[in-house]
Amino acid sequence: MVQDTVVYNGKIEKVLENINKVMIGKEEVSTLSLVALLAEGHVLLEDVPGVGKTMLVRTLAKSLDCDFKRIQFTPDLLPSDVTGISIYNPKELEFEFRGGPILGNIVLADEINRTSPKTQSSLLEGMEEHSVTVDGRTIQLQKPFFVMATQNPIEYEGTYPLPEAQLDRFILKLNMGYPSMDEELIMLDRTSKEHPIETIEPVMTKEELVNIQQDVKEVYIDQNVQQYIVNLVRETRNHESIFLGVSPRGSIALMKAAKSFAFIKGRDYVLPDDVKYLAPYVLSHRVILNSEARYDGMTSRELIDSIVKNTYIPIRKEFR
Repeated sequence: MVQDTVVYNGKIEKVLENINKVMIGKEEVSTLSLVALLAEGHVLLEDVPGVGKTMLVRTLAKSLDCDFKRIQFTPDLLPSDVTGISIYNPKELEFEFRGGPILGNIVLADEINRTSPKTQSSLLEGMEEHSVTVDGRTIQLQKPFFVMATQNPIEYEGTYPLPEAQLDRFILKLNMGYPSMDEELIMLDRTSKEHPIETIEPVMTKEELVNIQQDVKEVYIDQNVQQYIVNLVRETRNHESIFLGVSPRGSIALMKAAKSFAFIKGRDYVLPDDVKYLAPYVLSHRVILNSEARYDGMTSRELIDSIVKNTYIPIRKEFR
């Protein structure tokens, strides 16, 4: 087990190196995306066009030698365009199922807020249950299965805000941000002749990825750290500026993310600092502010930061 962990951590480092060859200055986003993947969760990337959201997903898929599928969400997209459809075959005199892009390993749901809530919801079952139901037939999705959805926070015309049930399925919500001047200069230099993604080679197999996901589940988390997670979540339910707090799914998501982050850092146990660092990314999109807080210009990220700052961290000499 220890030897396997060392080998896998080496491969994780190579995956991050691949991503950082393409995504200049996005080490934190790269790591957090991998945290979500190893925790068997999904990511919502919210940022303006052109900052590399799609490129991040493509690089991740190439590094892992996974089947990459892209869904371009538009107002006229149907649920069957996502899940697949049964088509009658006159030669065989029976219906044949033709799977949709959700049957891939790594799925890019591009501009997910541009399609109707009905089509958005077609992702719900797959993201939570790892299966889809078409014409009364339940089809298990292959492992690994990872959805990275993108949306533009600026342009709201012709968009449909994600319902709370959909937001709750994403283990992390991330922002890319613009590169610094030096990072953008490096980007221009690297892409002047060919794009770096063309040189990316797989450094991990799908089977190895699934094995790592199983190992992440075995990472130890002390009861005091679990109590810290529960304390954070309960504070969101009692805060005077929050109309709707984090659900129990959010508690589980924070625990899974903390285990995955610890594994990436080469540990087989979770520290309270892991939870503290990840809480804003896991919890911010799971709360709804009340009207007074929104009027005052508060953001959910600011409130979660405040809750994390003011919630007692359990202290023990040993966490194992």
